[in-house]
Amino acid sequence: MAKILSVLYPDPVGGYPPDYARDEIPTITGYPGGQTTPTPEAIDFTPGQLLGCVSGELGLRPFLEGAGHTYVVTSDKEEPDSVLDRELPDTDVVISQPFWPAYLTPERIAAAPRLKLAITAGIGSDHVDLPSAIAHGMTVAEVTFSNSISVSEHAVMQILTLVRNYMPSHEWVTAKKGWNIADAVSRSYDIEGMDVGVLGSGRIGQAVLRRLKPFDVRLHYFDVHRLPKEVEEELGLTYHPDVRSLVSTVDVLSIHTPLHPQTQNLFDDELLGAMKRGAYIVNTARALIVDRDAVVRALNSGQLAGYAGDVWYPQPPPPDHPWRTMPYEAMTPHVSGSSLSAQARYAAGAREILECWFGGRPIRPEYLIVDGGGLAGAGAHSYTVAG
Repeated sequence: MAKILSVLYPDPVGGYPPDYARDEIPTITGYPGGQTTPTPEAIDFTPGQLLGCVSGELGLRPFLEGAGHTYVVTSDKEEPDSVLDRELPDTDVVISQPFWPAYLTPERIAAAPRLKLAITAGIGSDHVDLPSAIAHGMTVAEVTFSNSISVSEHAVMQILTLVRNYMPSHEWVTAKKGWNIADAVSRSYDIEGMDVGVLGSGRIGQAVLRRLKPFDVRLHYFDVHRLPKEVEEELGLTYHPDVRSLVSTVDVLSIHTPLHPQTQNLFDDELLGAMKRGAYIVNTARALIVDRDAVVRALNSGQLAGYAGDVWYPQPPPPDHPWRTMPYEAMTPHVSGSSLSAQARYAAGAREILECWFGGRPIRPEYLIVDGGGLAGAGAHSYTVAG
């Protein structure tokens, strides 16, 4: 029998379960491109429930304990004597989320001799030190595509929030109890006719482009892998040969590139200075792609007209993090990929991965980041780091 440790975000302040706004969510069976949604043998939750918090338990307890496994769920992950660190030495499987990541550092992996599987309930496994996972013989898997559309919807929302000056306008009727139309519209623009670009045109980046096309904007992108000509023509895309060409052209930039050594702190003072004065940035990818303090300086100087991010470092950030108080922001606490709709998919995907792992069956190749257990399906390779 195995021990599974889930590190999930804390319950709602008002208690669990919350008062749900809707009785059901739409049934989604597939994603653009043909990949199907997760297909576990069964689920022990109702789609639309809050599953990503501690009491939600990803809906896995009946399944795991019914099979004789030990299941530990916690939100305590940061302090030296955290539950995560106390439970790791005899843990076989760690489940985490990008929204409340359990950082599996080289030290933590070394302290967990039995650890063989790390599952990301969602997309983005950069909280796992992949070289250490490879050396440790671990499998690292995530529920690919489960919340890609969720993130793309959030990015479009944040673009409109910034350009239309929504947050300050809302504050005039709530916090300030006013009706100051002139103040509210003095930084409000139409997105129509603007040049809007995405950095990274993978699943999320393409979904953002498709959702922005009806707004009658000029669409631009850069990615190391150029999209097929027919896609460029369908969406009216302008391809840029490098990041600088893209950022110097657009009025709005949405970041969807992975975090790796070449993208860490990519947006420093110099690159931000190459953008149009008054440009906007939305970052739903990873916080470390931008220089934290350079963003603050650009907003204070007026080089950037606004910054909206759904990602922070570390997560959660300390109370004095400067992004909490910088001007012209529309920050959220990494919720873009954890809508109740997305939770139904990534919880089901986590169970599908566990069913395969316990049963010795291949895990879907598209779910595998590192295959340290030889459980790859056709087309996957042991000890490879997927893009």
